Amino acid sequence: MSTEQLEIEGLKQQVKILTEQLMHSEKLASLGQLAAGVAHEINNPIGYVASNLGCLKEYTDSLILLIRRMSEILPIDQSHELKEKYEFDYIIEDLPTLIAQSEAGLQRVIEIIRDLKDFSHLEDAEFVEADLHSGIQSTLNIIANELKYKADLKLNLADIPLISCIPSQINQVLLNFLLNAAQAIDKRGVITINTGFDDNWVWFSVEDNGSGIEKDQLEKIFQPFFTTKDKGQGTGLGLALSRSIVDKHQGILEVKSELGIGSCFTVKLPRIR
Repeated sequence: MSTEQLEIEGLKQQVKILTEQLMHSEKLASLGQLAAGVAHEINNPIGYVASNLGCLKEYTDSLILLIRRMSEILPIDQSHELKEKYEFDYIIEDLPTLIAQSEAGLQRVIEIIRDLKDFSHLEDAEFVEADLHSGIQSTLNIIANELKYKADLKLNLADIPLISCIPSQINQVLLNFLLNAAQAIDKRGVITINTGFDDNWVWFSVEDNGSGIEKDQLEKIFQPFFTTKDKGQGTGLGLALSRSIVDKHQGILEVKSELGIGSCFTVKLPRIR
């Protein structure tokens, strides 16, 4: 094959890689739009349920008070018989617990909706001043079910300043790191999120005590379609996309890993001047 043909084949491969990256980015944006739409549609009926549950609690308290007052009017034997027949004592004991559990569950749904709306704005392209810790919490809420069966989570969060960023994109980077960390752990392990800052940077890192990455692969992991996972377990685009996002933010992405010990991915973002 001639040099010219080799160059053409190389260009074709680059076009293929860029096309796949674009499709992946567009897919993420579409998923973000879908998630935001679902969160918006759920938000209104959840609001009705929350309002009605508050009223139900007040009505229940009033009804219990009324029944108690009426039972005082009835003869003692008849009042006792009715209470036993309709399990009144059990009901008034159980009702507050049922309502409290319903309120707690509803609050959890509201938090998930809020986090979905915060997390899913992948189409946003404007830099804003943002609280990195808020993004970390939203991302953890989204991925909580994935992590709880794989690792214990530790947070070492400093009192960091606000950063200028596109929050949804930084959330995506963090999500990629956390997914990789969980997938690198065979048995139950530990995932640690750290934050900090200095005069020039605000940074966060995700470290795990998983399988680690071989040294000769560390330079390749940010290449599109390169993956150390088993076939079918990853696209090989997560870290490539993460590097692209960090570059867009004029940041620095660093990785340290030792085979059999674990890995640590760190993102440094410029401080607001």
